[in-house]
Amino acid sequence: MTKSRVRRSKTSSASVTGESAAQRACGYYRASTSRQVEVELTIPSQMRAVQAYCERKGWELAGEFVEQGATATDDNRPEFQKMIERACDDDHPYDVIVVYAFSRFFRDGFTMEMYIRKLAKAGVRLVSITQELGDDPAQVMMRQIIGLFDEYQSRENGKHVRKALIENARQGFYNGSPIPLGYKSVEVEKRGARIKKKLAIDAVEAETVKLIFRLYRQGDGTSGPLGVKKLTSWLNERGYRTRRGARFGVATVHGILSNPIYMGQWVFNKRDSRTLKQKPAHEHVTVEVPVIIPSAEFETVAAALKTRDPRVTSPRVVTGPILLTGIATCAGCDGAMTLRTGTSSTGKVHKYYTCSTCARQGKTGCKGRSVPMDKLDTIVVENLAERLFQPERLKTILGKLAERRSEQAAEVDQRVSTLRSEQTAAEDKLKRLYAMVENGLTEMDDILKDRIAALKVERDRAKDALERIKTRPRAHAIDARAIERFGSLMRENIASGPIPFRKAYIRSVVERVEVDDRAIRIVGDRATLEQAIAGGQNANPGVRSFVRKWRARKDSNLRPSESKSDALSS
Repeated sequence: MTKSRVRRSKTSSASVTGESAAQRACGYYRASTSRQVEVELTIPSQMRAVQAYCERKGWELAGEFVEQGATATDDNRPEFQKMIERACDDDHPYDVIVVYAFSRFFRDGFTMEMYIRKLAKAGVRLVSITQELGDDPAQVMMRQIIGLFDEYQSRENGKHVRKALIENARQGFYNGSPIPLGYKSVEVEKRGARIKKKLAIDAVEAETVKLIFRLYRQGDGTSGPLGVKKLTSWLNERGYRTRRGARFGVATVHGILSNPIYMGQWVFNKRDSRTLKQKPAHEHVTVEVPVIIPSAEFETVAAALKTRDPRVTSPRVVTGPILLTGIATCAGCDGAMTLRTGTSSTGKVHKYYTCSTCARQGKTGCKGRSVPMDKLDTIVVENLAERLFQPERLKTILGKLAERRSEQAAEVDQRVSTLRSEQTAAEDKLKRLYAMVENGLTEMDDILKDRIAALKVERDRAKDALERIKTRPRAHAIDARAIERFGSLMRENIASGPIPFRKAYIRSVVERVEVDDRAIRIVGDRATLEQAIAGGQNANPGVRSFVRKWRARKDSNLRPSESKSDALSS
């Protein structure tokens, strides 16, 4: 909050040098923190001191500029800039700028001297009422030394404040940054005059956050999953507003969907407050906060955001009116199959999926394949419904995935056992060394210090590895009813409804559809299929794997006879 007050002189006397009664002064007052502004009242005390000083000198106080809550380490201060601009005007409104101390004017030695010289060219002097100095070389040098000390003190204060904030965050307390939608700050304890706060869930706003994630993943029941822009429009049309009562914007909704705080991970000290550059990971402080969105759901949304990024996937692929856009590919060149139209002699329009490589480069790029659009759409939908989304087929696919995960779990358990043994052995050795030093059996020389440091490294490495393993999510068993519900839902939703709606369901489990001369292969991933079943039977497309994991025999559906091609015949 800033304000300025300018008093026009009734006289038109010219500028004079020295401290004559005709001099016109301007007062500049600054406080850098809200605590200084509201509690310690430094600005009123500065104003009283400057006004008394001008009265003693016989100076006319022609203007006053007040800067509240602004740092003096840079010149990004509105009232400061107004004062400098006014002081340098051609009508010469001020002869002197008066501050309580040089630190109120600037806390950067070099920049302070630059502005002092700029004012001097306009015939304006800077005066500190607590550090009165003249213009001779010795006193100019003293002023520069004072400026350097002020700069040093500012940096030291900043360093101590940062350390205090980091320690406060490590203890789980809230430091006062803007609170994300869905949370509120609550008092948890009081230490002297300091009130410690933590983040808690705001029940009303949390429901809005959950709704946003649900709409992005599942839609509102009348369409497929909503994109960020459509979701923003949906919220605004139905009267949802931000905490400040404003309409939602695309950037706001995207920020909510990508903010890891909602899965209980508030990261403090992530960016430099001045440059906004990312800080190294080892400087980040992760604070535990109440969870609004489960981590599995948040990661699914994060993967969908990445997949739907216009820089990765064209919007027409996600929401376009063609069912297999972005999914159908040519088996010969891996190029996309794009829509081509033709008109017969009777005037009927025919639509085809055609190899885009052949269309662009001719037969030298790819010999080309072309399939009627209705025929390919029907083949893919019918075979997904009849072969993949049948309960028995789903159980077989998930059973193979469970077998593989059981093998991996056994390997993880063996690794955990080894790490625990390493950690225990390192701790036992450290205890024995500490006991020897405590009992006076040995002295703490450099060799022993190095040995203790090496053992600590071994112990911490094993401990960190164990923590990483513990944080890995474990897959839960999916019951038969969930599988049956999922199969029924998918069979229904890929066959009827608007194209974007059907496409969203197909893309949730299908990576691509390869079109060959005599076969069509539907390619997907077992883990993605499992995630779709476990995540409410309506998961968004994730980051696709390019390994064909759920094709038991190098295709997505078994043929009735082993003698036939392992593909879906076209």
